[in-house]
Amino acid sequence: MKTEIPCVLMRGGTSRGPFFLADWLPADPAERDRVLLAAMGSPHALQVDGLGGGNSLTSKVAIVSRSSRPGCDIDYLFAQVSVDRACVDTRPNCGNMLAGAAPFAIEEGLVPARDGETAVRVHNVNTGAVIEAVAQTPGGRITYEGDTRIDGVAGSAAPVRLNFLQAWGAVTGRLFPTGRRQERLDGVPATLIDAAMPMVLMPAASFSLRGDETPQALDGDAALLARLEALRREAGARMGLGDVSASVIPKPVLVSPAAMDAGQACAAIRSRYFTPWACHRAHAATGAVGVAAAFLIPGTVAHDCGGPAPAPGRRAVRVEHPGGAMEIDVALEPDGSGVRTAALVRTARKIMKGTLYVPEAAWPAQRAIHPLPFAAAWPEPAPPQHA
Repeated sequence: MKTEIPCVLMRGGTSRGPFFLADWLPADPAERDRVLLAAMGSPHALQVDGLGGGNSLTSKVAIVSRSSRPGCDIDYLFAQVSVDRACVDTRPNCGNMLAGAAPFAIEEGLVPARDGETAVRVHNVNTGAVIEAVAQTPGGRITYEGDTRIDGVAGSAAPVRLNFLQAWGAVTGRLFPTGRRQERLDGVPATLIDAAMPMVLMPAASFSLRGDETPQALDGDAALLARLEALRREAGARMGLGDVSASVIPKPVLVSPAAMDAGQACAAIRSRYFTPWACHRAHAATGAVGVAAAFLIPGTVAHDCGGPAPAPGRRAVRVEHPGGAMEIDVALEPDGSGVRTAALVRTARKIMKGTLYVPEAAWPAQRAIHPLPFAAAWPEPAPPQHA
């Protein structure tokens, strides 16, 4: 016997995974996690028995519902499903998968679409952060077609603008959880920051690296990975996160001066972002927000990589990564002590919509919400709504 669950597979930014409405899944977190492990085919290096792609970037899940938070439209819960361990981590956010949350919510009838663009105010359940996602809705319908290109994804698509409004210290309570902009972890200069994602930023040079190494080269250096993990665990303890050995936060990030072309107008920094046990093939969107913010704040190890002098208003920062670059617009507080807002553009695409089958042992059919024939599990879509 199999349990049938509605499912929408989507690409969000440079990530991919299934999207679910919350009431398609078990309400109990432990039971929900068993279903997600079965859905992705974890633990297995190839995830051959599920939807996962054998990589942390393609082993992600988004769970969406109408928001219980005043002033927000939807709640977005992100789940990082481990590839090779029976572990589901809901402590971090994912800005790439977030790019698919607004289009998904609109198409599933949670948010009415406007003609032209539709702004969806998203409460990230993982961190408590609030993000405004602006999706393209010509004629009151979602479109995934467009001319926007992002590095790390082939082709072009419609833009999704992400405006991070309340993401500073969302997990730990402070932008700099220890109260210091720079400190040392076992002799290594580090900045512990909670800006859209808890991270520990360290100079690539401290590990005898240039900073432009490929993810494959970094992943092949077992001594480096072990060293980063030890420093990450120490950083997690200092940030008040406790034992982070089974969690994907904080993320270790190696920063270095950019190698941008002379024609680039905005300030730039180079980054190698770990997920945390392998180097990202491009860059996490939330991670890029944090790196860009730290680059603009004097005293951080990121600012030491050539950060500009503090200036009022918005600044564009180009974060260079293995797949290309990502541009972030950051507005600091007037005194330069913190971040007011940050924004970037991502794209998303709906890949398929259908019925997911999981073993009955993961979620017994008689207890499932949607153990129905395909036609009954999918109600007829409502006509587009105009606001």
